[in-house]
Amino acid sequence: MRLHRLDITAFGPFGGAQSVDFDALSAAGLFLLHGPTGAGKTSVLDAVCYALYGSVPGARQGGQGTHLRSDHAEQGTRTEVRLELTVAGRRLEITRQPPWERPKKRGTGTTLDKAQTWLREYDAVRGTWKDLSRSHNEIGEEITQLLGMSREQFCQVVLLPQGDFARFLRADAEARGKLLGRLFDTQRFADVEKRLAERRRATEARVREGDTALLADAHRMQQAAGDAMELPDLAPGDPGLAVAVLAAAAVARSTARERLTVAHCGLTAAESAHTRAQEELADARELARLQHRCTEAQDRAARLAERAGEYEETRARMERGRKAETVAPALELREDAEHAHRKATLAEANARRALPGDQADSGAPGLTAAARRATEELGGLASARRAEHRLTELLAERAGLDREERADEHALREADAWLDGWEPARAALQARIESAQEAAARAESLAVRRDPARRRLDAARRRDRLTSDVAAAGRRALDSGQRAQQLREDWLDLKEQRLTGIAAELAAHLTDGAPCAVCGATEHPAPARKDAGHVDRDAEQRAFDEHQEAQREHDEHKQHDTGLRADLKAVTAEVGDTPADRIAAEVTELEREFEQARRDASGLHAAREELRRAETERERRLQSRQQSAVRAAARLTRRDTLDHEQATLEAELTRARGTADSVAARAAQLERLAAVLTEAADAARTAEEAAVRLKDADARLSDAAYRAGFDTPAAAAGALLDSATHRALQHRLDERQSEESAVRAVLAEPETVAASRQGPADLAGAGERAAGAERRLREAASARDEAARRTTELDRLSAQAEEGARRLAPLREEYDRVARLAALAAGTSADNERRMRLESYVLAARLEQVAAAATARLRLMSAGRYTLVHSDDRSGRGRSGLGLHVVDAWTGRERDTATLSGGETFFASLALALGLADVVTDEAGGVRLDTLFIDEGFGSLDDQTLDEVLDVLDSLRERDRSVGIVSHVGDLRRRIHAQLEVVKDRTGSSLRRRGT
Repeated sequence: MRLHRLDITAFGPFGGAQSVDFDALSAAGLFLLHGPTGAGKTSVLDAVCYALYGSVPGARQGGQGTHLRSDHAEQGTRTEVRLELTVAGRRLEITRQPPWERPKKRGTGTTLDKAQTWLREYDAVRGTWKDLSRSHNEIGEEITQLLGMSREQFCQVVLLPQGDFARFLRADAEARGKLLGRLFDTQRFADVEKRLAERRRATEARVREGDTALLADAHRMQQAAGDAMELPDLAPGDPGLAVAVLAAAAVARSTARERLTVAHCGLTAAESAHTRAQEELADARELARLQHRCTEAQDRAARLAERAGEYEETRARMERGRKAETVAPALELREDAEHAHRKATLAEANARRALPGDQADSGAPGLTAAARRATEELGGLASARRAEHRLTELLAERAGLDREERADEHALREADAWLDGWEPARAALQARIESAQEAAARAESLAVRRDPARRRLDAARRRDRLTSDVAAAGRRALDSGQRAQQLREDWLDLKEQRLTGIAAELAAHLTDGAPCAVCGATEHPAPARKDAGHVDRDAEQRAFDEHQEAQREHDEHKQHDTGLRADLKAVTAEVGDTPADRIAAEVTELEREFEQARRDASGLHAAREELRRAETERERRLQSRQQSAVRAAARLTRRDTLDHEQATLEAELTRARGTADSVAARAAQLERLAAVLTEAADAARTAEEAAVRLKDADARLSDAAYRAGFDTPAAAAGALLDSATHRALQHRLDERQSEESAVRAVLAEPETVAASRQGPADLAGAGERAAGAERRLREAASARDEAARRTTELDRLSAQAEEGARRLAPLREEYDRVARLAALAAGTSADNERRMRLESYVLAARLEQVAAAATARLRLMSAGRYTLVHSDDRSGRGRSGLGLHVVDAWTGRERDTATLSGGETFFASLALALGLADVVTDEAGGVRLDTLFIDEGFGSLDDQTLDEVLDVLDSLRERDRSVGIVSHVGDLRRRIHAQLEVVKDRTGSSLRRRGT
């Protein structure tokens, strides 16, 4: 990272705009930033930090940035910091403006403007700056990523504060740990410690939860086993809980299986007794059923004998219906033929009503021949239809030609009228253009004269104001001069009075035995006394101060009067003695003439545009008139052609129409006639055919009735049965036959006959014996089911407990492992010999790296005497691993860094700061730091040590690195030529560059 330029406006002690050219300062490699205390040296570094991170280091950061504004800045000047730097090979420009309470543009009071941030990058190819972002968050993330450091790391690595590192050398382990933790971001290791502790508590809770679930399963097994299980006297988390629960479950399962075996034996005996009782009951029921079946069959046989006559009548009716079914097709055929004959006769009568009178009585052949003749005549009218259609198109085209002719005639008359007025209109437009051009030239000339006239008017008015101001200033200077002279005389009078009574003033300080300041005597017999009007030193000094203040005021008035007279002389030389009213009248007249000329010239563009449109319209109308003449000639030729074709078509249509109004009307007449004749011929043929079919159907019906045994067709029709009646009669016959067969079958069964010969069955006794056996069976089955349920439930709960124990085993192992790791990371484990936490261990490793890097420069600064070493020893109750000692090569002893002298502490802390910068830079990804700042501490070094320290700092310039030293030590201003001086005064601080 290399800084190029820093621009500061209204920031800190800098009331105005200040710039720092770091490229010029860095040319020598080593430069000095110096100035008196409170001038603002640290504010320059704060501006660099604010530009990069949007905040300043340490306690100086507060609020929302409003404290960064300079108290010396003017009210309308906004605070701004702009930094140009190169980082990671990219040249960037960062501009930041903190929040600003500015005066309102309207009304009174102030309003708060939000903070603004800009990030730009220089494009070397195009040679321009391009905007990257205006977002605070995006710019902050981009800069942090490029630098690889947080603000705290940057302030320790680039802005090396020596006071902090001196305190670091003398600090205890806790303070060192806090600083190193901020620089190296070891929070992640503290998070690891916290995460391990949380995991230990979480796994412990999960183990206890698993033990609780295991004990809950044990309680459920105890409930399932009854009095066959005893629970272990252990709590969740106690060792051996799972083994004790599983052992008790095994004992309970064994007892439950023994009880299940006994219940199985009792159930087998009850099942045998129940089977015998059920067989006895079934035999009694079967005997009762057979006896009832025989009695019922005998009753059904008696009822069948009573309905024998009804059965014979139904069977005879069914026989006559089967004979009539052979005549049914002939009956249906005759009905269809009669229906078709009636329909055809009606259709023929309807068709003949539409025929012409000469065809009303014609037969089917005559009607067919007449329809054929009408169709042939209709086909001959196709050509006449096309001719009629063409005549319609021709008449439409002729009407279109007439309309076009009328439109062309109207357009020609309008074009002629417009063209007749073309020349006067063009001349008028040309005159408008020339008049507007003259007005534009006149306005330009007046504009050249107007500005000098305005300046002369302003000068004349300023001359008049200065004339009155000079008179007033002269009066004020005269009055202040008289007052200063009077006060001077008053002061001289008081001074003379004091000198007159000086003896009394000196006598007031005489002491017995002390020599007099005038005569040297030690005795003072008659010292002078102060009278009532004595003037003392304070009164004289007040008079002198009043005189000096009045004289300063008089000098200011004289200086102001002289300046006003010089301004009046210059203005008078410019404008002369011409009155301002006359010049104002001249300016007003020029303004009026200029406005009039400008208004006249404003119509120039409109006049030119109107002339252009008029010329375009003239060309269009000339072309339209020419096209109208061409179309008129073409229309004349086309009209002759259409007249000849119209005469031919009209002759042809007259022949084809006959007596009709048109060919289409004649064709419609023929179409209707052909359709009527055709329909009547078809209806006549259909009626004749229907009459023949009806006669044939009557003959077939008579023959079928005779063959079936019926005297007439009407008798056969009366014997026919519909489907519902036929099904009902057949159902009666089938039921009769089925009932007779069933009764004969029952009465012929041997077992039924045998049962009817035995005594009544004893169903009540057999039922009671079967119910008792069934009750005993249910009790045995319930006992067996209860034993089986207990066994199954114990097996299920035991399997669940074993599964829970298996799942709990790796969790308990994880808890043991995590607990050991958490104790080791927290420093409470016996395996952690030094009782070091994980974060302390990492910080100790970082401190060891810093000590090694610092020693390389500390040996050069101390001429090889001192070496920094890291110590793991525990100091009191503090944390171990963060000790820092110095080894003195002259004595060979190792001692604490707090015992170093002031100068030794400075170069030791400087070496520590440089070493820390190297380690943090490597931690940040190896970002190259080409600009470093070192703040204060050089005043405690002697000349030789200062030379050695400067040699070490001068070695930092290798590979084009620059180092800035912030100090007010005078010797450094003689040794370092490139300097940036901070100068302060009542209006704020400013920057001055020297030696570059």
